[in-house]
Amino acid sequence: MSKGRTVLEVGDDGVAIITIVNPPVNSLSFDVLHSLKESFDEASRRDDVKAIVVTGAKGKFSGGFDISAFGGIQAAKERPKPGWVSIEIITDTVEASRKPSVAAIDGLALGGGLEVAMACNARLSTPTAQLGLPELQLGIIPGFGGTQRLPRLVGLTKALEMMLTSKPVKGQEAHSLGLVDGLVSADALVTTARKWALDILEHRRPWVASLYKTDKIEPLGEAREILKFARAQARKQAPNLNHPLVCIDVIEQGIASGPRIGLMKEAEAFDGLVVSDTCKSLVHIFFAQRGTTKVPGITDRGLAPRKVKKVAIIGGGLMGSGIATALILSNYPVILKEVNEKFLDAGVNRVKANLQSRVKKGKMSQDKFEKTMSLLKGSLDYESFKDVDMVIEAVIENISLKQQIFADLEKYCPPHCILASNTSTIDLNLIGQKTKSQDRIVGAHFFSPAHVMPLLEIVRTNHTSPQIIVDVLDISKKIKKTPVVVGNCTGFAVNRMFFPYTQAGLLLVERGADLYKIDRVITKFGMPMGPFRLADLVGFGVAVATGTQFIQNFPERTYKSMLIPLLQEEKRAGETTRKGFYLYDGKRKASPDPELKNYIEKARSISGVSVDHKLVKLSEKDIIEMIFFPVVNEACRVLDEGIAVKAADLDISAVMGMGFPPYRGGLLFWADSLGSKYIHSRLEKWSDLYGGFFKPCNYLAARAAKDIPLSAPKDQAMSRL
Repeated sequence: MSKGRTVLEVGDDGVAIITIVNPPVNSLSFDVLHSLKESFDEASRRDDVKAIVVTGAKGKFSGGFDISAFGGIQAAKERPKPGWVSIEIITDTVEASRKPSVAAIDGLALGGGLEVAMACNARLSTPTAQLGLPELQLGIIPGFGGTQRLPRLVGLTKALEMMLTSKPVKGQEAHSLGLVDGLVSADALVTTARKWALDILEHRRPWVASLYKTDKIEPLGEAREILKFARAQARKQAPNLNHPLVCIDVIEQGIASGPRIGLMKEAEAFDGLVVSDTCKSLVHIFFAQRGTTKVPGITDRGLAPRKVKKVAIIGGGLMGSGIATALILSNYPVILKEVNEKFLDAGVNRVKANLQSRVKKGKMSQDKFEKTMSLLKGSLDYESFKDVDMVIEAVIENISLKQQIFADLEKYCPPHCILASNTSTIDLNLIGQKTKSQDRIVGAHFFSPAHVMPLLEIVRTNHTSPQIIVDVLDISKKIKKTPVVVGNCTGFAVNRMFFPYTQAGLLLVERGADLYKIDRVITKFGMPMGPFRLADLVGFGVAVATGTQFIQNFPERTYKSMLIPLLQEEKRAGETTRKGFYLYDGKRKASPDPELKNYIEKARSISGVSVDHKLVKLSEKDIIEMIFFPVVNEACRVLDEGIAVKAADLDISAVMGMGFPPYRGGLLFWADSLGSKYIHSRLEKWSDLYGGFFKPCNYLAARAAKDIPLSAPKDQAMSRL
């Protein structure tokens, strides 16, 4: 197997073409970088070479540094000295070459790929190529000179925006910014680049070293103001992250002390960040997300997904309309079925509103809006279901209603049709009990709002055929969702893992902890909102319906609080009624309610619990652990029962389904950083004090006894036992 390389070919015109070859995206492994240096050195030595063009094989310039090499760097197997790439190769070999070079960019020039291109004396690109520096998404900064060259090519403000948001620009915009010097069609790209390189040689075009350009950089005082503003924004948007601030410092160093010193500072900073916990966590998430589509026993059978041409959705409520939106946005024709005209109109209007908000934000043209809307048809009966390839049921969580629907679907839909339910908690075997088509029943659990949230739980029963799973995996890719295939149980993976999240909060509050402090601490930890603000957002009706499922199915480890029922009696049902745990103004801004303590006292007296003074004075660390360790404990059960295929799938589920901070690597990755032994001892102690809710499960106990990571695959763990 080739490890990637560059290929040098010299044409009759005296231009050497250096091509980066490392499929699929021509990533820059250490082998490729070594080879790039050798090719440049050879081109410099050869008398028949006058100028150089750098390009990538098969229509992709380079997708950037090879992320799979991070493990080796972090384990110190491959630690080149700081600046080996950015100074010795990129600056002192590529940019300092005595023969002019032009980068010919098509497809991708991301991260290190763009950094190589910026070191060339000019850049030509296709209008649709993508250019960007997305390194901050991985907890690092650009490390091949990007922090120094990008500001000098596009100006400080735009460079900061591109690096801090990790958003790439298309060739067209890159040209207007000055990042590329000319736009060329893919067919003429290399030919034009050859001429351009010779033009530089003959001084018909300027011979520029990006590192020493100064015309786009503001005077130091003004630059410092821009950087100061960027720092304030970064602190506000990501208070727990340090690497965006490091990136800004490195840019400033280059402007204040000169680009050579900036490069050294960049190399040292990169070296420190690549071994940080944040980088390790984000790299773990990067690979975990790509690994969710590999399901042993399903995706390794060589099954091809069948073509799904038309989808029907039953129920036009919040979820049904969101799912319809996601599908028509990806060009699927959709039939939306409701029980009467009034509900159907409301459902269609919800879809319309979802799309109109895109038009308002400039993400969609009016023409595209109309074309997309024309893919949606309404229906009040099953007549039009004769030729659908998939149905997604999205009605209220009522078992007998769902059973009736699935019995009807079996009658009206073609025999190959996928029968999916968007239920969030109800056992799929119950839903399909009255049908003979158990092999094509599957859960397609979207998260609200369905057209925005990135996760799709694909739930399989013991009867679901592998073909159906392969089909739904393909659809998830087409509608740009990250799929996680899970087994069938109450709550599946995400809701099951996270049911103790709110329950732990309620247990603590009834025993004296400050409800608003819990939410503040959990938000500070990195969650989008704490358990109580989340319950308000979801609404108490949904919270009680799902909570009841868990209380019925796991009575020995659920905490039954009286607080929500008491609030409901007073017509407080969360954000929609403007009163829940918080009070809401007209703009849905939440503020604490001084009245809440009366309800808490009443709940306490009904439950017969008394205030525990240790819980009144809980530290931030204790709050985080008492809220999240029961969630980790439940995640261990989900793994142990085989509901999830691997721990990394649960990390992705927590990040994309519940908003667990990705820079902590997902729930189990974070738990492993604290150790199974520690988590077990804490839960053990609390279960003695506060009962079965905290009792550690057998899986956790067995791993803690041998100090084995929670995420280690079963066979590895067994071999250590």
